[in-house]
Amino acid sequence: MSAPSMTLYHNTLSPFVRKVMVLLHETGQQDRVALQDCVLSPVSPDPALIADNPLSKIPALRLADGNVIHDSRVILEYLDQQHVGNPLIPREGAARWRRLTLASMADGIMDASVMVRYETVLRPVEKHWDEWLDAQRDKIRRALAVLEQDAIAELTSHFDVAAISVACALGYLDLRFPDLDWRAANPQLTNWYFEVSQRPSMVATMPKS
Repeated sequence: MSAPSMTLYHNTLSPFVRKVMVLLHETGQQDRVALQDCVLSPVSPDPALIADNPLSKIPALRLADGNVIHDSRVILEYLDQQHVGNPLIPREGAARWRRLTLASMADGIMDASVMVRYETVLRPVEKHWDEWLDAQRDKIRRALAVLEQDAIAELTSHFDVAAISVACALGYLDLRFPDLDWRAANPQLTNWYFEVSQRPSMVATMPKS
């Protein structure tokens, strides 16, 4: 087995990192990437990460030639073009834009969830902005409702960038916000997630609090 040729700035609790890890497993590329663990902190970023990504956000991927790419969507695009199997991101046509739109909706769920996490964990209770928190939770609920109503057949048809992104978003909700009880209003998503969460790639990347 050859040594890894790329390095991924990584934390198992990040849903954005998990998307990348799931794609690596699904495409058989996990052994090509070394993992460099980072502490998740919006106020005390990792110095090594800053050197490679001035935004101090993960994931960031250092390539074999020393160049660094970041943002999970960019990394997924890159990695999906480095394997010989069927692409997990359609290359062209209406399918590409639809799958990327579903993936973007999942990213929005993750963004709102992370913001709620930061507000409720890092800020003192007396400084919580309740209206803002409610607005973030409403974003999550609205996006889940659209996925429940309009996207189940598409998510079921292929475990691709859209399905990976939605699965990682739901996994993060389970990890950080079990009291949100997203399953109660979304029975089809619940059944779908139960199935896909048993995929080897999802089991191997399961976050641990």
